[in-house]
Amino acid sequence: MEQLILKVRGVEVGCTITNREAVDTIVFLHGFTGSTMTWEPIIEDLPKTIRCIAVDLLGHGKSESPKSPNRYQMNEQLLDLHTLFGLLQVTTFSLVGYSMGGRIALAYALKYPEHIIHLILESASPGLASLVEQQARVKADERLAGKIEIEGISKFIDYWQDISLFHSQEKLSEWKRLAIRQERLLQSPLGLANSLRGIGTGNQPSYWLQLKQLKIPVTLVTGEFDQKFNLIAQQMKKSLSNSQHIQVLTVGHAIHVENPVQFATIIREQVIDGI
Repeated sequence: MEQLILKVRGVEVGCTITNREAVDTIVFLHGFTGSTMTWEPIIEDLPKTIRCIAVDLLGHGKSESPKSPNRYQMNEQLLDLHTLFGLLQVTTFSLVGYSMGGRIALAYALKYPEHIIHLILESASPGLASLVEQQARVKADERLAGKIEIEGISKFIDYWQDISLFHSQEKLSEWKRLAIRQERLLQSPLGLANSLRGIGTGNQPSYWLQLKQLKIPVTLVTGEFDQKFNLIAQQMKKSLSNSQHIQVLTVGHAIHVENPVQFATIIREQVIDGI
């Protein structure tokens, strides 16, 4: 796995690439507090005939953490990704996004549909539909950002790993839970705080009304125990003309973490077998 740090629109962006000479490409975008590391078990389980690119989103992993929250806004990050793909000379690809990365992946597909072959959204949403919901979420995310800045990364991760969204991960092995915690602890406090402020669910545009414009194949993947995102996926499917919803049993929000073999199988069946 080749690791790169490239200058993109004035900031450093980290990414990993496997099988650089392959013709077909899959791009992976991680969730909040994650990095390219989260995709390693999935990528290792995919055929060597596929080029896999995992990106550290702004404020995460080896990517830079700008001081201005505005630099993390959706439009900025979409331009970063588009510029990065140009530098890597990747013009068409399938796109996989998890949670925050799924929101960004959906926005990218809406803006640049001609570049996307297949979109896989894991536990993702199109944002919040109403202004009231958006305003409430902005306030909640600002409180979380302040928590990171005041209490530090370690205490924030203690809090974050214990939210209900991740309770199903308690059944993972101790070494796996420790690896997830270590990945989170490596993040930049400034990067996490500004991610919440710049590209939190409340701050991003709502894409609910644009879903019907998307004609490319979309696979929505959610975990059985993640009731909130199961409902969101069901609602999204009604607006997406070329989509399916796969619910994975006995897992929660992070399917690729809790059952990486099943998640890799979904990618093979939905994307690779159709190439």
